[in-house]
Amino acid sequence: MKLYLTSSVHAVAHDIAKKEDLTKGNKLVFITTPAEPEEEGDDLQWLKNDRQSLVAAGFAVQDYTITGKNKNQIEIDFESFNYIYMSGGDTSYLLEQSQKSGFVTLIKDLIKSKDKVYIGTSAGSIIAGPRLPEYYLREGYALIDRNCYGFVNFTIVPHWGSKSFEKEYLEERLKIAYKHTQAPLILLTDNQYIVVQDDEMRIVDVNLR
Repeated sequence: MKLYLTSSVHAVAHDIAKKEDLTKGNKLVFITTPAEPEEEGDDLQWLKNDRQSLVAAGFAVQDYTITGKNKNQIEIDFESFNYIYMSGGDTSYLLEQSQKSGFVTLIKDLIKSKDKVYIGTSAGSIIAGPRLPEYYLREGYALIDRNCYGFVNFTIVPHWGSKSFEKEYLEERLKIAYKHTQAPLILLTDNQYIVVQDDEMRIVDVNLR
């Protein structure tokens, strides 16, 4: 099992690509599902930047959504891809659509048994943990439960140190650390990512290179 869990992939995609032999296969499915609930008028420039960074790093990128799909269809569609990328956006919506489509169980088989590499950013990294934190729950979604993909036993908290999220962190986000049901938190800046391979993990900071 191999994972790259990022806060903002556009800042670290080039470094991730250096760790992979893309000559053996560089096809990456770019799952846009978490970005679907974005407010009307949002130009999704951040999503475009993330996609372009992966293209510039050497990945052959194809957009995809799991919304409205079923488990068998997704499995067939993903057969030829070497990398599965999950974008940022609304984590509650992503979990809902993962449950509806059966992706929440399929992704475990694809990563653990079929040797596909998972790359997540923001919401795509949060959902790699064991359970959706209370803070990220949004009203209006029909979740079966809060169980996520469960690749790791900790929860990523993205965009640490970003001015855009400073108030949100100090007033709300960090409060989840004191919930007795909350898994350990790892705070990531936009220039950091976590590499998980089998049972080992490490944090990489591209600013320290």
